[in-house]
Amino acid sequence: MFNKLVSSLLGDRQKRYHRLVLLLNLVLIFNVVLGFLCLPATALLRQHHETANVLRYHAQDSLKDRDGNTWQVLLFPDKSQGATTNYYLRLVGFPGINSFIHPQSLEILTSQGKILTARDSFSQSAPAPNVGQYNFTAIAPQLPQKGSLKLSLPLQENRELSLKIPQEVLSEWQLLTQEIEKF
Repeated sequence: MFNKLVSSLLGDRQKRYHRLVLLLNLVLIFNVVLGFLCLPATALLRQHHETANVLRYHAQDSLKDRDGNTWQVLLFPDKSQGATTNYYLRLVGFPGINSFIHPQSLEILTSQGKILTARDSFSQSAPAPNVGQYNFTAIAPQLPQKGSLKLSLPLQENRELSLKIPQEVLSEWQLLTQEIEKF
């Protein structure tokens, strides 16, 4: 009789332990799934001192193309041409892997199907083969409020850059252009 009582008590403890472990695993799985589904959309503008008294803002992101190559994508304003603000999109690929063909315009496809074209700013000379810069001044006011963009551009060695700009980055760009226009 004592053996039956001890085994029944141990059996209840094991069942409670297994139920507790199952419950903790379910809570953990729920939190992980919820974390992936609810990623915050943050717009982050960066600033740097161009000179001692000149503070510049830009949007900078690191994105992967369809081939898995990482690109630095920077949108920045330039007021050096007078009262008007020009915007430039700079794409920087990994040296030795990605090389631009200059001059070559950048094609921008919106998620609504609109095709926009940005002119190559480095048509005469680029600082490095893996750096491209495009005049985004006419494009900036046409950026969609929602959705994403796809950037396309032929590269050297019969390769093509295909880079998706997600909504979060597009929001950064819109915030940048809105804030710069206030000044």
